[in-house]
Parts: sequence; C-alpha cells; structure tokens
Amino acid sequence: MELFSLSSLLLLSTLFVFYISKFVLKRRNQRKCYMLHYECYKGMDERKLDTETCAKVVQRNKNLGLEEYRFLLRTMASSGIGEETYGPRNVLEGREDSPTLLDAHSEMDEIMFDTLDKLFHKTKGLISPSDIDILVVNVSLFAPSPSLTSRVINRYKMREDIKSFNLSGLGCSASVISIDIVQRIFETRENAIALVVSTETMGPHWYCGKDRSMMLSNCLFRAGGSSVLLTNAARFKNRALMKLVTVVRAHVGSDDEAYSCCMQMEDRDGHPGFLLTKYLKKAAARALTKNLQVLLPRVLPVKELIRYAIVRALKRRTAAKREPASSGIGLNLKTGLQHFCIHPGGRAIIEGVGKSLGLTEFDIEPARMALHRFGNTSSGGLWYVLGYMEAKNRLKKGEKILMMSMGAGFESNNCVWEVLKDLDDKNVWDDSVDRYPELSRIPNPFVEKYDWINDDTMSFVRVD
Repeated sequence: MELFSLSSLLLLSTLFVFYISKFVLKRRNQRKCYMLHYECYKGMDERKLDTETCAKVVQRNKNLGLEEYRFLLRTMASSGIGEETYGPRNVLEGREDSPTLLDAHSEMDEIMFDTLDKLFHKTKGLISPSDIDILVVNVSLFAPSPSLTSRVINRYKMREDIKSFNLSGLGCSASVISIDIVQRIFETRENAIALVVSTETMGPHWYCGKDRSMMLSNCLFRAGGSSVLLTNAARFKNRALMKLVTVVRAHVGSDDEAYSCCMQMEDRDGHPGFLLTKYLKKAAARALTKNLQVLLPRVLPVKELIRYAIVRALKRRTAAKREPASSGIGLNLKTGLQHFCIHPGGRAIIEGVGKSLGLTEFDIEPARMALHRFGNTSSGGLWYVLGYMEAKNRLKKGEKILMMSMGAGFESNNCVWEVLKDLDDKNVWDDSVDRYPELSRIPNPFVEKYDWINDDTMSFVRVD
C-alpha cells in the first residue's frame, strides 16, 4: 500500500512538473516576436521628384506670392532631401489641386501590393497569404470603406478567421504601434503569423494654399511604405532576422500645445493640409524623454544605470555644472545598444535626437541617408533606415537596434530588436547604397539651381 501511494505521489509530481514546464514554455513562446522578413517600397524612375519637377509644382500654385515661393525653395534647399524621392502620380501629372478617390486608392495599391508581392515572393515555401493570422494596416490620412485591410485580404484571398486591424490618424509612429498590437495578440495566441503594412497617402493631401506652417509637409513627405512579417512560432526561430526585445509607448496628448503641434486641418482659405507648428520640437523632446525613462532601464546593463545614478547624485550634492551638450542625457547608450534607427522625419529631428542622446555622426548616418534618398515616408520611414544598416553590412548577430519614432498626438513609440544572424541584403538600397554616405556634405541641387533665393537684395534669410 505504501509502495502504491509512493508511486502515485511520484506520478502526480511528475505530471505536475511536466504540465507546469509545458505551461511556462508555452507562455515564453507566446511572448516571443520574431521578424521573418520586411520589404520597403521603391517607385519607378518616372515618379522621382528632382529639382525641376519640384520647382514646377511650386510654380503651379497660383496662391503663392514671391515670398512664399522663395520660402518653399529655401525649405527644400535645407531639408536634407535629394532628387530621387518619389512623389504621387496626381501631383506629377499636375492634378494636385483636384485629387480623386481613385488617386488615393491607386497610390495605396501600388505601395501596399508592391511590398507584399515582394515579401511573399521572398518567403515562398515558408509563408503564404493563407497562413496569415493577423493583419495590421496603418495609414493616417486615408480611411476608405471597405478598409485597406479588407482590400489586402481580398487581393490575396486570405482566410475568413483572420484578425484584421485598420489604423488611421497615428502619424509617423504608427508602425511601432502596429508591432505593439501584434505582440500583445501573440501573448494570447501561439504559433501565429502576423503582417504589418505601414504607409501614407500623399497625393490627395497635397497642400495648395500659402500658409507656411502647412507648406512644410509638401517639402518633407514623400511616397513610400513597408510590409513586415512577424511570428511567435518557435519553429521559425532559425529563419528569423530579428527578435523583439521590448516596446514602449508614450503619449503627451493631454497637453494642448503638444496635441495641436501636428494636425490635419484647413487654412483660412479652406485649403486642407497638415499643420506643423514651432512647438513640434518641444513636444517631440518631451515625448521621447518620457519614453526613454521607461525603455532604457530595460535594455541597459545594471552597472551603467548604477554609474549614472551615482554621477547624478554627486552632481546634485556638489551643485556641479551641467555636463556639456555632447554628453547627451548622461547615459552611455552604447553599453546596451549598438544601432539607432531614428525616424527620418527631417534634418532637424535627426540631428536633434542625435545630439540629445550623445550619438555620433556614424550613428545618425542611416537616418540622414534615408531622408536624402527616400524623404519622410511617414510610418514606413523606419524600415528604410533599417534597410540602410543591413545594406551596409552593419547588423551582426547579437547586436541590438533601438527604433525611435514620433507622430501626431503627440506621441513617441520606440522598440528594441535583437539581431539573430549577420544581415547583408541590399534590399531597397541595391541601386544606391554604394553612393552613400557622401564623404563631404551632400550636394544640394536646389541651391545649385536656385541660388537667387540667397540674394541679399531680395531677402535677409540665407541658406546655411
């Protein structure tokens, strides 16, 4: 009897340990988020906005006076954007003041389906459209019915039980938000496969008025987008490119100035556009600070956090002078992070983030080059920066990448990836990466062709 009781107890203990281990392993796998592949959009040559084309678009706007015209040229000359970015078809065809619904759908179809076709081709034999369990599409300025997710599902004949999410109004940081949504769903579903499509529609929202704060969007934003394939299935771990370490989101929209610094609206004359106010820089700094206060303790080593705490305490006690600007936030981010994927929103944003975090020119180079080659492609911009790093053979196994994005709201959404294998695909940069980075200052074709904007007899404002 005692032997039977002992055997039963041993069996029950073994079963208990087995099921607990199985439960723990299952939960660990569900929390994993692997990136299998990503694709960025690259338009055809006839879609490129060179200096002459940009000047023609500006000249067509009959609402502009001489000073507004010169303001636009000065902005383009100092934007850090080159001549190979892609513009929407209706603007290139001279119909920016009368866009149609077909223009919007055509622009979205070209970007979404181009990246998805390439993604499914690259993963053929591994993943098919019918394998997708979760679909997230984000685009801020276009919310048609049926939704864009429905458009993708119909095109690729995806399953009836697919979980789809159509996000709008979230601005340039929507891609990281989409990844956060996917990761949270992964916690409740095992062996799931997700697809995140990030883009923006430029053509129907081209500003045709003369408000300078709203004209900036025409100078910075360009056509582009990306598609990313994610999974939490352990069987794909050896095929994955990266593993998600953490995602942190910060929203400062409760502040009125932060809320309204990046807003879609109409000007006094009724022309719709996108307003960018001078408070944008302050709102971005505040949101990014809130975000990093949560994110950095998760990824930096304890000894660096202790060093920072000690130095900060000593400074307070001795009332020492502040550290020089070059030291950034005082933390050595390189102790836990090797690469910095900054949203290519504009030259000022890239340089401002780099300075505040104490980054080097090498660290911000990918964002600067992505801005020059592709412009600000809204929520898809981060993936062009990541593509540059990969094309330059910078990403090695075990290294970590901090993705930093900011968007309307105002919010800052960041995530960290761990590279699972050495990456060297030329991807969307295959025809241009060898020309980057420029050894000297990137040539400015706008200044070369329109140098008269610096004429002292015409304006006191000069291009640096």
